[in-house]
Amino acid sequence: MELQFFGAAGTVTGSRYLVEHNKQRVLVDCGMFQGVKRLRERNHAEFPVPPASLTAVVLTHAHVDHSGWLPALVRAGFNGPVYCTPGTKALCEILLPDAAHLQEEDAEYANRKGFSKHQPAEPLYTLEDAQAALLLMRPVDWHQRMTIGDDITVSFRHAGHIIGASAVYLDTKEGCLAFSGDVGRVNDPVLRPPEALQACDWLVTESTYGDRLHPDIDYMTLLADTVSQCANRGGITVLPAFAVGRAQMMLHLLLTLREEGRIPEMPIYLDSPMASKATKTLLDFPDEHHLTPAQCHAIKEKVMYIDSVEESKALSHRRDPHIIVSASGMATGGRVVHHLKRLLPDARNQVIFVGFQSPGTRGDTLVRGSRFVKIHGEYIPIQAPVLNIDALSAHADQAELLAWLATAPSAPRQTFVTHGEPVAADTLRLLAKDKLGWKVMVPELMEKFSLTR
Repeated sequence: MELQFFGAAGTVTGSRYLVEHNKQRVLVDCGMFQGVKRLRERNHAEFPVPPASLTAVVLTHAHVDHSGWLPALVRAGFNGPVYCTPGTKALCEILLPDAAHLQEEDAEYANRKGFSKHQPAEPLYTLEDAQAALLLMRPVDWHQRMTIGDDITVSFRHAGHIIGASAVYLDTKEGCLAFSGDVGRVNDPVLRPPEALQACDWLVTESTYGDRLHPDIDYMTLLADTVSQCANRGGITVLPAFAVGRAQMMLHLLLTLREEGRIPEMPIYLDSPMASKATKTLLDFPDEHHLTPAQCHAIKEKVMYIDSVEESKALSHRRDPHIIVSASGMATGGRVVHHLKRLLPDARNQVIFVGFQSPGTRGDTLVRGSRFVKIHGEYIPIQAPVLNIDALSAHADQAELLAWLATAPSAPRQTFVTHGEPVAADTLRLLAKDKLGWKVMVPELMEKFSLTR
């Protein structure tokens, strides 16, 4: 069996791993690269092997850095099955078409305003490509073993993080190769914790927060105080949040604070069609979270959902204090960019991020304290306070990652640390080596390994 790293090596995004066994090729994850320009340009590069030569694709979960390049792969010739959990399929049915729509919309806006270097600007893939990709998806129930090709089986175990997120186990006669996907939090406010790591011969693990701990703070008090202070000065709070996962969590927390009287009685808007649909998916999978029926009802009935472009434009004319939750979580695209463009120059407003910001994204620019941010070809002055509440991240931190690794009944023969910035990945490598006594390494992009027992 051979393993090659097509993405998520030296960076947090672009998760793509090629497994070859007995002339079969399985791609685990098919993610988009995000962040600085040199990473984003990889999305337009030719795939390293002919897409039609792939036996199957397996997805750990639906976030775009793990699934978002799938329509481009299909456009390039892939036509095999895509295995994932039912929750991942349900979210991809929302996420991939909306991602395609956003790309088409952004390209149209760039052409209309004339700020793109490409003439004309074109989307990476279209809605038609996304719909073709969805037709290939084959859901597999938790813990069920599904045969891929001749002699590879795949199974999925809960990873927390978002609905449907899984750790993937590929079994062959040569041994078991496991992929962590994105590991969730033990005490997530909404989602169930990850299952213990099962015995495996080789492991590919994420390391997003491999070099840091989430702050041990009372995030509810911090959120209540900052939102209240902003409202008291007549400002608007905007929360860029991932449409799948964090948006729903933030709605739950904000509704709880409003119900308890810890923030003013003001409207809470969800301005993201993708996030609105993903919120329904959360309610459709009650076994994967621990919200009560009453809490689910509150998210459904007590939030003001903004669906159409016209409604979003109308919202932008409101000046009274309110809260806007909108995608994307790193402010790379979508309606939140328009809200930031309008709200950032006014010191009465505020922006709250709630998770990791990849280097080179607008979110990273904002949380690093820059004075300006580039939006739609313009440099927008930043006067509004910007806060990042890392304690609300959906990713396990360093201690939680190590604790999850330690649940393995025995050490893998080799562990590969990926899906992290270089310092984060190497820090986790060293800790797993020293504290667990494991054989661990950080692979390079395109590096290939033969896995033999």
